[in-house]
Amino acid sequence: MSHAPRPLHFAAFVMNTTGHIIQGTWRRPTARQTDFNSLDHWVDLARTLERGTFDAIFFADVVGLYAPYRGDERKYVEAGLQVPSNDPSVLASAIAYATEHLGIAFTASILQEHPFNFARRISTLDHASKGRIAWNIVTNYLPNASRNFGLEGLTKHDERYAWADEYVDVTYKLWEGSWEDDALIQDRQTGVHADFNKVHKINHRGPRYQVEGPHLTSPSPQRTPLLFQAGASEAGRTFAAKNAEAVFIASPSLDAAARDTADIRARAVTYGRRADDLKFFQGLYVVPAATEEEARRKAAELDEWIDYDAQLAHMSGAVGIDFGFEDLDTPVGELKTEGVQSIVGWIKDLVTDRQPTLRDVAHYTATNSRIVGTPEQIAGQLALWQAAGVDGINLVNAEIPGTYEEFVDHVIPVLRDRGLAQREYADGTLRHKLFSQGNRLPERHPATRYRGAFAPQPA
Repeated sequence: MSHAPRPLHFAAFVMNTTGHIIQGTWRRPTARQTDFNSLDHWVDLARTLERGTFDAIFFADVVGLYAPYRGDERKYVEAGLQVPSNDPSVLASAIAYATEHLGIAFTASILQEHPFNFARRISTLDHASKGRIAWNIVTNYLPNASRNFGLEGLTKHDERYAWADEYVDVTYKLWEGSWEDDALIQDRQTGVHADFNKVHKINHRGPRYQVEGPHLTSPSPQRTPLLFQAGASEAGRTFAAKNAEAVFIASPSLDAAARDTADIRARAVTYGRRADDLKFFQGLYVVPAATEEEARRKAAELDEWIDYDAQLAHMSGAVGIDFGFEDLDTPVGELKTEGVQSIVGWIKDLVTDRQPTLRDVAHYTATNSRIVGTPEQIAGQLALWQAAGVDGINLVNAEIPGTYEEFVDHVIPVLRDRGLAQREYADGTLRHKLFSQGNRLPERHPATRYRGAFAPQPA
């Protein structure tokens, strides 16, 4: 029995910087990534995305430089590789004011701000946007970022997730438990602004945080923002299964996507959630054109602008292994560092006719998750990703605004005709737009255990 296709969800994967994922293309005459300091740049992009009924603009972020490449951070600075980089959350209220439906997701690490202040800022933005804020929860894997916030070095991997568990626990208590829904009265006749008996301290005492409360912000439309997470490790998958509503993945193939989504959904069920409580967004990049030949020509032209040395620097800095002293044509299998084994396996799956090299690693970091073809061919490929368990696409860019303008003008109409993209927005908050189950977290989510938890109990 055949089923009608479901609309995919779409987010624009951006960063408040020049060089995000595909390095070097900012040098193209039509690229405007260098305008990242301009508020107009982001507002204009948000309006384009809303014209294309995108669900969200998704801001990545870092709070430190990547690990050294050729012994220092020169390459990152000279290539504009995520430095300079501005705080994405500052853009949220302006984007919310300029749009009506577009969700605004931004990355914030547990490292960079105390949870009490962060929870207050999120609630403020959720009020200002009428419930369109999402938080991409990340720990931190950059030693420089740790040192920027007073730590001597990088916290051990599993310890970072224990830290994240407590961090989100504090925010859940503030968002879900501190204020009752009807606590804010604003009664002009009696002069009572809020019911004192319905505003509660949380008195959190944990290994890292002591937070008395109450939350200083009354309940926002979503209370807790829509929760994104992107960890691919064992601890990250477990954290996502317990907490995430939307999971950003970068699976290298359809088979890998099927495995990744099925694994995390199964884990979620073990925590008392439903498999469909999570939406998976695959990172992809598309090059559309009227004919396949033209699309391949456009892709080849883009490839000429890619800074492959910067691509390798990005990979090098992300995994913490300095590849900068190796020749780009060095076979990956000859590298002796223990930490490159996952890279060896990944690249061997992609390059099967010869020994893959570091140049291949650099090339495929920019082009592996790329679909080149006509809008109809792209739509067909996206349907395959959906069949593999993916609910949405986090669309990577080579150019801003060009990548998104082309997608909105040429690919979205085909997707709409095939039932793979929404034609109009649903009413309500970002959570309701994605799940059609109301504005607040479902009772199955662990945050909801704090609803009513701090109210005085009857004697």
